[in-house]
Amino acid sequence: MNTNGTANTELSDTNIDQNEKLSIVQVFKKNEDLPMNERIELFYKLKKESPTAYDFENEEALNFYGYQLLWNNKDQDAFLIFKMLVSEFPNSPNVYDSYGEIYLKMGDKNQALINYKKSLELNPDNFNAEDQIAFILDPSKTPENPADKFLKVYQVAEYKKDLDELGNKIITTHPNVFKFISEKDFRKLIDEKKSLITPTTTFAEFIWHCDEIIASVNCSHTSVSGFYEELEMLPVALSFPMQTRWINDQLFVIDPMNNGSQVNIKEEIISINGLPVRDLVKEIYKHLPSQGYIETTKRHLFNVWSTCLIPYAMNFPDSYTITLKGSEKPIVLNKAQEKRILLTDPSIQNCKKDLCLEFIDNDKTALLTIGSFNYYKFRDSYAYFKDFIDSCFLEINSKKSKNLIIDVRHNGGGSQSASIHLLRYLVDKPFTYYSEAQFDGKKEKIEGEESVNPYENRYDGKLYFLIDGVGNSTTGHFMSIVKVLNLGTVIGEELGSNQFCSAGGKTFRLPNTKLVYTVADNTHESMATSLPDETGILPDIYVTQSADEYLNKIDAVKESALKLIEKNEK
Repeated sequence: MNTNGTANTELSDTNIDQNEKLSIVQVFKKNEDLPMNERIELFYKLKKESPTAYDFENEEALNFYGYQLLWNNKDQDAFLIFKMLVSEFPNSPNVYDSYGEIYLKMGDKNQALINYKKSLELNPDNFNAEDQIAFILDPSKTPENPADKFLKVYQVAEYKKDLDELGNKIITTHPNVFKFISEKDFRKLIDEKKSLITPTTTFAEFIWHCDEIIASVNCSHTSVSGFYEELEMLPVALSFPMQTRWINDQLFVIDPMNNGSQVNIKEEIISINGLPVRDLVKEIYKHLPSQGYIETTKRHLFNVWSTCLIPYAMNFPDSYTITLKGSEKPIVLNKAQEKRILLTDPSIQNCKKDLCLEFIDNDKTALLTIGSFNYYKFRDSYAYFKDFIDSCFLEINSKKSKNLIIDVRHNGGGSQSASIHLLRYLVDKPFTYYSEAQFDGKKEKIEGEESVNPYENRYDGKLYFLIDGVGNSTTGHFMSIVKVLNLGTVIGEELGSNQFCSAGGKTFRLPNTKLVYTVADNTHESMATSLPDETGILPDIYVTQSADEYLNKIDAVKESALKLIEKNEK
């Protein structure tokens, strides 16, 4: 922080390329000792004197900075930022929405109403502005309780109109909507779902129809809500009353919950209410989004949400009767007393944070866990990621570790900046990250479209990569480059993504049922164009956990990597 009252515009970053624009948000943050009006004056001064040096056009970063101020209760500073953004981006519905929000928080409902209306005029799909306008005009209105929607019945015409709206929004928004399904089959599916609508169709049944339509696009960035809405409105008594795990086409009980007196852990379920579990899972898979034709993602999603998905797929039976392998006698399960999902896999969580480094076998092997690439340059967290990675390779190289295991399992993706920064420590020659990056409003090349060089202190030992079906988005880009450049041995199961990614996402709401969903709206493909788009990145050594390994918290993938290293060193 500058102590003499003058503006600080120096930004030092040894890993910023010369042709990369500097962050104008960092200028704001480095001058926090100045009043906000003076920081804004500095913004315009720099824009006039150095128009190409900073990312003045980065609306998203500036808007996020405004919200950081808002979240820290610096309302007046946030107000000035959002006011500046309205001036800088007069055609952006998002900045008017932000401006309306700060006005509303500061108690000026008239100005809030003006700005929300402007936002809605620029973007008729901005349902947040629509809701805020309704709230301002009638403060007695309250949001609808999701639980109340479970049995709610809309008019047949309303359902059908919403299904048409869903299909049209996907077609007009998604840049690669017919890459994995033909237009004929997509429209046929919508017509099939419309034919199933009756005067008694509930919203719960309707959302299950929508899940299948959305999943048919085979895009991990196009979905409803990760099944949170389905779970939230599902009555506890209708939830499937045991936690299960689908492994190698077998359904194992991993927690009988309140059915422990009649079902044991690790017993295999053959059928539920007379339906073979293989047929049940096959039906559920039609409703689970994934990239291309990757089934490992669907398996992981099923294992997380099975207590919720089974009721929806079976049309909410009042009770559940299961048949176990080796037993002909059906078992009537007790009704569920709680709703439970499995968001984490306790058998592989060797890192309490997203980023961890540990050393094994007297420092001969380093294990670097990258649980997320969600570190963007316009956020403070990127500096944390960069410093962590830099310090890791400084330590790894100083200890002269012969082997480096990089674990990207359960990594849902994030920023290309984080991925590129890590890759520059692993590659031995210049590379281009993206072969294609297309999105609305793009005016110039983005980071990753220009060739980048390896770092001088790159790692030159043996590399091993651990992957699974949860790895999505940017993780696919990262691993695709690892694969085509043959940087090391890949161990695990088919990755949940690859070099091709329909990314981003616009959020919409259906006009009648008010179902909220997100549709990918851009295309980002890595340089690894020789790889197939239909499958995820494939491992060199396929390993997946058995039921015993899962229950005993044995990390089979990690153990396989360590055994391979031991074998290679003999």
